[in-house]
Amino acid sequence: MFSLSSKTVVITGAGSGIGQAIAVLFARQGAHVEVLDLKLESAQGTVDLITAAGGSARAGAVDVGDQAAVKAVFSDIKARLPRLDILVNNAGIAHIGTVLTTQEADMDRLYQVNIKGVYNCAQSAVEIMAAQGGGVVLNMCSIAAQMGLSDRFAYSMTKGAVLMMTYSIAKDFIKQGVRCNCICPARVHTPFVDGYLAATYPGREQEMFQKLSEAQPIGRMAKPDEIAALALYLCSDEASFVTGSSYPIDGGAVNLR
Repeated sequence: MFSLSSKTVVITGAGSGIGQAIAVLFARQGAHVEVLDLKLESAQGTVDLITAAGGSARAGAVDVGDQAAVKAVFSDIKARLPRLDILVNNAGIAHIGTVLTTQEADMDRLYQVNIKGVYNCAQSAVEIMAAQGGGVVLNMCSIAAQMGLSDRFAYSMTKGAVLMMTYSIAKDFIKQGVRCNCICPARVHTPFVDGYLAATYPGREQEMFQKLSEAQPIGRMAKPDEIAALALYLCSDEASFVTGSSYPIDGGAVNLR
């Protein structure tokens, strides 16, 4: 079950954290993975992990907010490979602030990556998938699209948009065989979390890590591998009847508070 043998996958933001975990798992399940990240060296690091384990992958650098750059990357992938079976829209950035503390530049930056980036990649991928008779788009959303979170004004705005883009893509291309779903994680322990704690709470990292962990009813943060496991199911043939859905993976954050 859950084999991705002979499938081609594109994953954005795959140089670290959740994206890297998804890339490594998908390659282990037999997929060829096009590993995209803003920084080529980060993408190559993930590729090295995959190839060291006997998998197939290729690194590429792209700013997902740059439509011309995204189109060039997908055009190259289309020319090199026979199909594009799966797109995982994982690239994204975070922001902390209320409507009063969020600056215009913050809003523009969050929109450019988290909303326009998803649009750019989905547009290029769905064009290929619809023409070839099907494919899967998986968007990385957040519980921020489903509930009110303190100090996440701009970030929540972008994830609400990702949720609605997911539904729209699923609705518009169901007859062309394109499935589209999204995953809505709560807090996940990634290098971003460690960097945030070090920068914001120097000397109190462990204390604040515990506090953030206990904010989930289950008492801890998710692991990137746990998010990757759900992504694998949703992108596999075993989920062929699943489209237009959002999947919380939140340790009870939404419903058990």
